[in-house]
Amino acid sequence: MPGGLSGKTALVTGASKGIGRGIALELAKRGCDVAINYHSDRAGAEQTAREVEALGRQTLLVGGNVGVLADVANMFQEVLSAFTGLSILVNNAGAQVWKSLLELEETEWDRVINTNLKSVFLCTQRAGRHMKERSGGRIINIGSGCNKIPFPKLVSYTASKGGIEMFTRVSAVELGPYGITVNCVAPGAIEIERTKLEAPDYAGTWAPLAPMRRVGVPRDVASAVCYLASDEAEFITGQTLYIDGGLFTRGPWPYPMD
Repeated sequence: MPGGLSGKTALVTGASKGIGRGIALELAKRGCDVAINYHSDRAGAEQTAREVEALGRQTLLVGGNVGVLADVANMFQEVLSAFTGLSILVNNAGAQVWKSLLELEETEWDRVINTNLKSVFLCTQRAGRHMKERSGGRIINIGSGCNKIPFPKLVSYTASKGGIEMFTRVSAVELGPYGITVNCVAPGAIEIERTKLEAPDYAGTWAPLAPMRRVGVPRDVASAVCYLASDEAEFITGQTLYIDGGLFTRGPWPYPMD
């Protein structure tokens, strides 16, 4: 188990459920106090907070739209007032719209780009300024399999996640001299509340396509985040780590595998 997390403080955006909740809980299990950001699902955030507290760690609920500067400023003020400092930022908040390029509305494009990509800029900038003063920190951005391949009818989502990958790299270059690492964790087919709505049998649809023959669960992603947040990963920055059971490593291949 990665060390170096005990007594540290993390902020996880979009932690009401799904991957965000899984990350918050795994960080707490490994010794972190956790600030839990949410936008609309306060009840979900409260459930995450109860589970963090049950693990013996301190928690803080911070509401706000991470795609809006004023909300981000207020969120960081609350977090830094409640805790002695911020060691780890996980930019997890996300949204998507299932529509083709020719049907997507401008307002839908803006909502996804603001939630997924602009939020990463706003939160990383705030965290980076704080971490620079503390001479170090960890920033982990949550990408997607569409960092690698295009997802049809998810044009705004795919564009935002591709942007996150390049943002991760340039942030790593600029923030590295201050002891701050910036990495991206890119999940593949992960079974959560949202993805279960995408197909009648989500696991049955995606598992046969993955070399590992299963879909992922939030803990698979959370374990990778915890590793990149740990002392063991202090010389890793600007990287994208795919958590997909090999799903997006395997390209089209027309011949039998056996």
